[in-house]
Amino acid sequence: MLHRVRVSAPHRVAVLALDGVYPFELGIPARILGAAEGHYDVRVCSADGGPVGTNAGFAVTPEHGPDVLEWADTVIVTPVEPARLTRELPGPVGAALARIRPGTRITSICTGGFVLAAAGLLDGRLATTHWECAALFRRWYPHIRLDEGVLFVDDGDILTSAGAAAGVDLCLHLIRTDHGSELANRAARRCVVPPFRDGGQAQYIDRPVPDDPASSTAATRQWALEHLDEPLTVAQLAAHAHMSMRTFARRFRDETGLPPRQWLIKQRLDRARHLLESSSLTVDQIAGDVGFATATSLRQHMAAELGVSPLAYRRTFQTEAAASAQPPGA
Repeated sequence: MLHRVRVSAPHRVAVLALDGVYPFELGIPARILGAAEGHYDVRVCSADGGPVGTNAGFAVTPEHGPDVLEWADTVIVTPVEPARLTRELPGPVGAALARIRPGTRITSICTGGFVLAAAGLLDGRLATTHWECAALFRRWYPHIRLDEGVLFVDDGDILTSAGAAAGVDLCLHLIRTDHGSELANRAARRCVVPPFRDGGQAQYIDRPVPDDPASSTAATRQWALEHLDEPLTVAQLAAHAHMSMRTFARRFRDETGLPPRQWLIKQRLDRARHLLESSSLTVDQIAGDVGFATATSLRQHMAAELGVSPLAYRRTFQTEAAASAQPPGA
């Protein structure tokens, strides 16, 4: 979903640290969003303005108290270790969340989704959390539609992510949604992380590494990326991997979390978005360059995935690029 942010000043992000926070996830927003060339002002706060303990044997003292939640355009709730989760919100946490202004974008990393659920912010919505906590989440919050098979869920003004490093994917998604894939890719390069990970949590659950690298589909995926403009079929991909279609489809899904056809569509859409942002090619030319049979097919897939047409998507980023080029205060 497209959720535009202001370009005249850095987007204000408040990161809420709770008692028992994981230090790794706590540092993700400042590290990833901080690599986005000044587009984000990230500030860390606690629910009561005091220090919070971590699960790593030391405490941290955020620079800000809960008042920074009133200032923020986006709030990110970081996770705590599962043993500290409670079905109901502690009083100070509930009071802190109540300070968030209407219209603020709210996100969570890992078990931070439990906090949003306890606050009633996820009622009737689609959300995710760490796959190991999915059963508990469903038991406590049966009215929330949980999908533990994905890395993150974008439900417009509320986004939730899976465990640990999925917070990196979420923050890159925020940059990509707010400012386009070029900036997200540059931020990813600065942080030496993949700009986009395929599949979902399922690929990390009890998936042994193949003993024989030849049994992997990785080489075929790379080959497919180099031939996206061609009308690739699953049979062609299986033949390239020297596997039967059935074996190839099974191993492909095990490694990526997606069926081959769905993976191809996702790669083509990602490349189409990049060309819409960075080139003056027509929609027909882009459709051909990324392997869609017709411009109509590209329009249909973009509408299903993003809810916008290719031209509307391009206009959005052209407008932002023009605004970004204006001097401060223009």
